[in-house]
Amino acid sequence: MKKELIRCPWPTNELSTLYHDTEWGVPVHDDRLLFEYLILEGAQAGLSWQTVLNKRENYRAAFDNFDAEKIARYGEAKVVKLMNDSGIIRNQLKIRSAIQNAKAFLKVREEFGSFDAYLWRFVEGKPIINHRKSMEEVPAQTDISDAMSKDLLKRGFKFVGSTICYANMQAVGMVNDHLVSCFRHKECGGGL
Repeated sequence: MKKELIRCPWPTNELSTLYHDTEWGVPVHDDRLLFEYLILEGAQAGLSWQTVLNKRENYRAAFDNFDAEKIARYGEAKVVKLMNDSGIIRNQLKIRSAIQNAKAFLKVREEFGSFDAYLWRFVEGKPIINHRKSMEEVPAQTDISDAMSKDLLKRGFKFVGSTICYANMQAVGMVNDHLVSCFRHKECGGGL
């Protein structure tokens, strides 16, 4: 008899379960993927992650697979094209923020050698392993996400409030917020 896996309670369908089981909380050190998560977390503001997850492949197509160099060069014609793309969230502020964030991302990468080096310094280069027993224990933001948000805003990033930063930290494995009962907690470093 196959034992059923116990996971965090938030995945509610096949797509979110796959995301939870293979991506969420796994440490990411690839600049392109870190940029993708930052843009997608910003796009989520005021919406559910499921909405963004459903549109993720469309975002990759519409935003040149999150190539920051290309996005930084987007002009008004591209903004109009994106505003007419029903496959993404058609919010002009969020679309323009992706372009602004690409420009800020390139400056950070130039200053620190990589976006990875910049971002991971907020957790001293290694994931924070939490041991939460229920979703009620998981905060929406922390002192670290506050500091990250403040620094990103100072560097010209948009849609990077503390709550968005904390969600991003969870997504890219800077914090392990899988519940201790979830099979992924240990797989994402909770058993160390």
